[in-house]
Amino acid sequence: MFSRMVELLQLIWSALTGPFRSRASREAEIAALRHQLNVLQRQSPKRPTFSALDRLIFVILFRIAPGITTVLKIVGPETVIRWHRASFRQFWRWKSRSRRGRPQVPSDIRQLIREMSLANPLWGAPRVHGELLKLGIDVGQTSVAKYMAKRRKPSSQGWRTFLRNHGDGVAAMDLFVVPTLSFRLLYGLLIMRHDRRRILWLGVTAHPTAEWIARQFTEACGWEEPPTYLIHDRDGAYGDVFKRRLRAMGIRDKPTAPRSPWQNGHCERLIGSIRRECLDHVVVFGEQHLRHLLLSYLEYYNCARTHLALCKDAPISRAVQSIGAIRSTPILGGLHRQYARIQFATGTASAS
Repeated sequence: MFSRMVELLQLIWSALTGPFRSRASREAEIAALRHQLNVLQRQSPKRPTFSALDRLIFVILFRIAPGITTVLKIVGPETVIRWHRASFRQFWRWKSRSRRGRPQVPSDIRQLIREMSLANPLWGAPRVHGELLKLGIDVGQTSVAKYMAKRRKPSSQGWRTFLRNHGDGVAAMDLFVVPTLSFRLLYGLLIMRHDRRRILWLGVTAHPTAEWIARQFTEACGWEEPPTYLIHDRDGAYGDVFKRRLRAMGIRDKPTAPRSPWQNGHCERLIGSIRRECLDHVVVFGEQHLRHLLLSYLEYYNCARTHLALCKDAPISRAVQSIGAIRSTPILGGLHRQYARIQFATGTASAS
């Protein structure tokens, strides 16, 4: 670096003293320099490298006298012009730099804005901005619009929101077959509500008829408010007696399309859970045994089993327990267990 500064000072000194020298001396020096360049170019064919200072000197000389491009030997004229344009861009980039900018939005607030926009698809930037102001977060509305989740489709509610808003008025039912120890076929009847995935009824019979299904459905609703819609398949067991019972209760019958079990997906999934978590692990002796198993599973499913669709809660909501010793209660002979905290009362017995 020191040697380059010395070379720069020598160049400046020669430029200052040059006008005071004789013309013959200057021409001789120029001829000698050109001959040295020819010798170096002939003996050193490798491409030379230039530092930022070297490029700056060439750019300044080009600004003073653009005609120097005709005498350049170790660098091409196009290269000097490219350096000059790059210096021009750098200068104006430095000239127009931002001296003061907006304060950066913290990452936790950016994440909160994104979560609020995803959880509320009908909200725009003004609504999200208003909620942030009510939370004591002072951020500009343009920043809120910048960090909101981008959507390709127009804002609309998702299927999960739609089903959650209409699930309290929808119930579903279906029949499933269970073989016994003697290879006899029994039929189980499942009735569930969509709002909390709650099982209303699990019935067992060897001969499902329309009268039996209608009576089971009436007992399942009990004193509760009946659903508005009932989804079921087109099984022949749902006869005219059953349909008249639904009309009498003010329920609209909604059978699925033929060979379309996916239209009653919640019920089909729940039957699969009953099989995987209960029936696939036991041998059913008879109708009474199957009824006992299904009623035990109904109590476990509604009161203890957590669900992803319910944010890890049970259909009949479980209270969070944080105090007490943890104890487990076996269900279905130990096939499942229910865990709860038990508080032991402590006291002193007084001797008489």
